[in-house]
Amino acid sequence: MAFSIRLTDEERKLAESYAKMHAYSLSEAFKRALFEKIEDEYDIAVAEEAYNDYVADGRKSRPADELWKECDL
Repeated sequence: MAFSIRLTDEERKLAESYAKMHAYSLSEAFKRALFEKIEDEYDIAVAEEAYNDYVADGRKSRPADELWKECDL
């Protein structure tokens, strides 16, 4: 699938500079940036869901030194 986007001259220069810095074509730079953003947002959503489950289960954190004592470390 192909698509096009409109960029200002400044945005185009920035995108081309980024692509060149990472030795990507401009299209590869946009593709990687898009999927990294999607992955980041997915990771955040999964973390938030896990945290909400943790809180809903009534769990609480405790200092690490308590854990070390409990484990005789």
